Parts: sequence; structure tokens; C-alpha cells
Amino acid sequence: MSQDTVVKRQFGHRARLALSPAEVLRTDGQAHAARTMWNLLHAWWQMMPKEKRTLGHADAAVRQARKDIDFLAVLPAQAAQAVLKTYFQAWKNCWEGRADAPNFKGRFRTVMSVDVPQGRDLNIVRVHRRWGMVNLPKVGRVRFRWTKDLPVGKRAGAENRITGARLVKDALGWHIAFRVQSVEVKPEPHQGPDVGIDVGITVPIARTYGTVVVEALTITNMVKSARGTIEEPGKNVAQKSGLNRSISGEAWGRTVTMLTYKTARLGGTLHKVPAPGTSQRCSACGFTTPGNRESQAVFVCKNPDCGWSGNADHNAARNVLHLYRMGLALIPAAGRAVVRRAKRVKPAAAR
Repeated sequence: MSQDTVVKRQFGHRARLALSPAEVLRTDGQAHAARTMWNLLHAWWQMMPKEKRTLGHADAAVRQARKDIDFLAVLPAQAAQAVLKTYFQAWKNCWEGRADAPNFKGRFRTVMSVDVPQGRDLNIVRVHRRWGMVNLPKVGRVRFRWTKDLPVGKRAGAENRITGARLVKDALGWHIAFRVQSVEVKPEPHQGPDVGIDVGITVPIARTYGTVVVEALTITNMVKSARGTIEEPGKNVAQKSGLNRSISGEAWGRTVTMLTYKTARLGGTLHKVPAPGTSQRCSACGFTTPGNRESQAVFVCKNPDCGWSGNADHNAARNVLHLYRMGLALIPAAGRAVVRRAKRVKPAAAR
């Protein structure tokens, strides 16, 4: 197959690990050491002058810390290097406007995880229809639940292989997320119709279409607290808190990320359009007013010549699709600097 007919894909596959109590303790220790390494790196970054905040200086600091602090020795050397690369990538994402600046990680606020950057260290073998064996550095050979065929053994090759993994702990225990690289035949353009999606709480939408259009939402601003200050207390704080929990629970940002790569695998495309006004504009006549939306689920156009009524999320989805067909889809930015205004501090004499 030629390069024009194939495409390289990278995706993850998550499987449950079957660890003994002793193996759980060793894996927990590695996760705590990885979190400590991150915090030490962040403290080092804050103390170092800008000209010495380089990958080489940071690597030397990591190596010295592993020698001086016995607790960090439980973390494999490659996992420590993965923490270093992840930390520098976090700053790169911040400078390019994709994320906030990295910060210290708390013991009870951080998801426990350990990275295994080299796929060849895993030595994966299928031993049963439902179970496989994998090698975890400084933990040993452990079982994992086999729920999907992986490119191992005769299935593996230069283009189809496992490039690494990440151990993640949640309420159900430890899991392993394999990073899989594969080469697939480039899909034909999807012939399905276009669809607009309004991310709502009450009416979920899950379809397969050729072109998917979503709103470009700033989710971080949407879930900010309405508590306010002592001088200016907020209004409807309890209702806003409930909405924030619903938005966070639906994982809107992750949904769009997953939808982007899944539509691409099927030959479709995903576009974003400006979000303002899509919930208040009538999709039938274009009349816009806050009074059109009578409740969370009911939309009634107040235009005397229209009077269209229907589900509010359905109306917003039609507006989203209309913006795309009008050529108002947003072009992804290559990156922008994050500019924050410094807080003004009054002089000591004026206090």
C-alpha cells in the first residue's frame, strides 16, 4: 500500500490489572514518588533563573534527587524521565495557550499514575481468552483483563505496535492504558448528513454523521463559582453549583476530543462554531431574545410572525449547524500566548 492510501493512528486501550496486595503497595509507592518528583521539579523551576530552566539542567536535578532521596528510588528511571518530559510539555502547553500554568500536585487531589514510556519493556503475552500478562518495571509480571486484541507477538510490526503504557488508579483499582500505534487504510469520505450538536444536560445526542458541528465553548469560565465576595455576594449559588457539577460530570471537553478522532477514523470531520446566541436564537426565523427560552427544555419563539416551539437543545443544535453552513466555522489557531494582567499592589505608604 502506498503512503497516500494509509494513515497512521495512535489510540489508547484501557484494561484492568489484577494485582496482589503486595503489588498494589509497590505500585502505590511508585505513584507517590512520581507525584513527589513533579513537586520537586516545580519547586526547582521556581527557584532557578530563567536562563537555567533548560531540559539539561532539569535532567541533572532529577538524577541528583534520585541519588539523595531514597524514597524516589522506587520510581523506575524511565518513569522519572517521563515525569520530566510531561512537566516541560505542561509549560509548553501553557505558553501556547492550551492550558494553565502547571502547579504543585496534592496528595488527595491528584490521580495516582505511573508512566511506562518504553513499549518493549512491557513484554505482553496472552495466556487465556480473557487474561494477558504484562511486565511492570519494579513490580513484576502481573495479569490484566484482555478485552481487545493488541498488536503483540505475530500481530506486532514496525508500524503496528505498542509504544508505551500508563498505570492509572481510580475507585475500582489499578488499570493500565496501552498506547497503540497502527497503520490503517485511509477511510473514504463519510457520505452521511451533517449534524449540529448542542451540549445539553437533559437530552444526550449520539449519532454517526459525515460532518459534526459543535459549539466552541470556554468550559473553564462556564464552571466558575457564583459565590462572589463578602461585599458583593453571588445569586442563585446553589443552582449554579448544581449546574457546574453537571457540566463537569458530563466531561464536555473530553467528549469533543473523543468525537474528533472517532469521526476522523470514520472519514468524517468535526468543526466548531461560535457559541453566543445559539440558545436564544430561533432556528426557524432567526429572532433572538432571552425570552425565547422559557425553561431548560422548552423553546418558544416570541416573534408574532413565527411562534415556533420545540425542544431547546434541538433548536440550539439547528442553530449550530446553520452557522457552519453559513461558513462561520472557526479555524483552529496555531497557538497564542497566555496573557494575564498582574494584580496591582498598593504602595506601603498608601495603605
